[in-house]
Amino acid sequence: MRIIKWSLPSLIILVLAAFGLLSLMDRPINLLNSNYWDYHGILFLIFITIFPRLTLIISSVPFGGLLWWLGFFIAPRLLVACLATLHYGQQNPLLVTAAWIVALSGETGEKSVIKRQYNRRRVFVRR
Repeated sequence: MRIIKWSLPSLIILVLAAFGLLSLMDRPINLLNSNYWDYHGILFLIFITIFPRLTLIISSVPFGGLLWWLGFFIAPRLLVACLATLHYGQQNPLLVTAAWIVALSGETGEKSVIKRQYNRRRVFVRR
């Protein structure tokens, strides 16, 4: 039998997911029937993909709440994908799928580049 060792970030995410699940049991999320193209255009799509934090702050995207701010500071592309799923999931599934692909590839790619640069600098400082 294999014993799972939990790191602190994994444990925090697990606790946040459990609290989120408990809060959704009382009031389930109703997916909205909004169409993306009725509210935004191609320019907004380009900017939210390239500059997610800046676009979230200066645009008309609804904000607030602890999980929103955690997503904003830790993984803004995942926040954009979650918001896209909630608001445009039924009317624009292709757009939401693209948002999740960009979110998952962008976050992992960004984190790997930062980790690689950190390791290079750490090796350079040791010499």
